[in-house]
Amino acid sequence: MTRTPLSSRPRDLVYFLFFAIHLPATFLIDIQAIYPKAWVPALISSLPKFYVEMSNDPLIGSAMGYFGESQLKAFTWFWSFLLLEAFFQVPVFLIGLRGLWRGSTSIYVLLLIYAASTATTTIPCLAVILSTPVSPTPLSGISITAEQRLLLLSSYIPFCLVPLVMTFDMAFRVQKLTGSGSGAQKEKRE
Repeated sequence: MTRTPLSSRPRDLVYFLFFAIHLPATFLIDIQAIYPKAWVPALISSLPKFYVEMSNDPLIGSAMGYFGESQLKAFTWFWSFLLLEAFFQVPVFLIGLRGLWRGSTSIYVLLLIYAASTATTTIPCLAVILSTPVSPTPLSGISITAEQRLLLLSSYIPFCLVPLVMTFDMAFRVQKLTGSGSGAQKEKRE
């Protein structure tokens, strides 16, 4: 059986690119908050700081401890999402990249679980961004400017929409596979 190239599978190509982009972003920004500071070279450790100074991201800024102890404690729930990203999503990115490249149907269930989980956990993050007060002069961890809100939404919304679309896509693919499998079983019995 020959492999159908990714360029002939547009949705899989989008998912492949999504994982390929998400993987370095995860290591360079998101999960720096959960591993020891000594593990991170200075150049790389400056990336979240630069990002938070630019965006005033209440989630990453709080998780990194940039906005003080009270903000860090207030966003303890976000730490669980970072742990999920590090220990579940990163392996899925790697398995997904390989499976999508090969055109494997065996990854559909895993991608369905990943996509549903990720879309679900991104919604509270969007709620935080939308509920963070907007002010002309942002206050670290307390308010953001209208431009910062737009920047944050433009960076978080794709990480909700792509997994949401993937959830439905993979659910239909799994249903199609299981439907064709049960049809074959029925024919076999007759």
